[in-house]
Amino acid sequence: MRSPKKGLPPGSLVHVGERKVDKPRITIIDYDADHFLEKEVDSVEECFPFHATSTMTWINIDGVHDPDLINRLGTAYGLHPLILEDIMTTSQRPKMEDLGSSLYVVLKMLELGGKGEEIVTDQLSLVLGANYVVSFQERPGDMFDPVRERLRLGKGRIRKQGADYLAYSLLDAVVDHYFVVLENLGEKIEALEDELVSDPRQETLHKIHALKREMIFLRKSIWPLREVVAKLERSESDLVREATGIFFRDVYDHTIQVIDNIETFRDMLSGMLETYLSSVSNRMNQVMKVLTIIATIFIPLTFLAGVYGMNFKHMPELEWKYGYFLVWGVMIALGAGMAVLFRRKKWL
Repeated sequence: MRSPKKGLPPGSLVHVGERKVDKPRITIIDYDADHFLEKEVDSVEECFPFHATSTMTWINIDGVHDPDLINRLGTAYGLHPLILEDIMTTSQRPKMEDLGSSLYVVLKMLELGGKGEEIVTDQLSLVLGANYVVSFQERPGDMFDPVRERLRLGKGRIRKQGADYLAYSLLDAVVDHYFVVLENLGEKIEALEDELVSDPRQETLHKIHALKREMIFLRKSIWPLREVVAKLERSESDLVREATGIFFRDVYDHTIQVIDNIETFRDMLSGMLETYLSSVSNRMNQVMKVLTIIATIFIPLTFLAGVYGMNFKHMPELEWKYGYFLVWGVMIALGAGMAVLFRRKKWL
């Protein structure tokens, strides 16, 4: 919902979205091959000295609702007001902007909330500079702990590479977590298939529609990311080195796999919806078939009962001693004969 910005000029810093944290939290990781510093700071001004250092710096901000903090940090790092506006608007479509001295990337982080029953989404904004990466998240708690651990322990090449490799590592962590979400959805779809075959109910239809809505949401959140990663891979910016482009290509491949899985799940759910409707229709046909057979059997019996219920004075059978038993015999014979006929035709 973007109504809080109605009538305001472009670049106005107004938070649009749910406020998920009371106070923004700022953490700094500064490193190179031989140096590592990690700390949490109380004011945004403590981030400014790292802008001009020869080391690599990762500044992470949890909470994007404070316009003063965002404005001061953006001014110090030379970010365009429209980029700052996008950071505070948490309904952004995944995209990448080349600002010359920096690159801006926005995408969606997806996690399983509660007991794995629902998907929780947060917007992640990344600003990539020559020697820094600034990440903006809506709330604390993310999937970057493995990246932080590699930085702390100096494992792999991350401490020896530039800021573009750090940006790749963060993107890769987000995309890899998509597979966790999709695996959970795949298990739900498998369970729903078993339920659909064994005992389709009204609740089954509700579950199918809920999963279809989740697939539409995932498609909107992830499909544009393919273009974002492709731009980073082919970027002519000096901020993304050719050696790092290979790693972005790997993220692109993973993104394509995620999108393929989403499309497969959408097709499966569409087929399951058709199967459910066919099952309900077949069940209704079976009910109508039984009712039709019962009605057909009773039509001649109703005719006989109607004839002998007219009570005309001159009806020979009315005064016959065995008339009542004869009519019963005829009616039973008719019903039994029709039942045998329907069974031979395999209608029963």
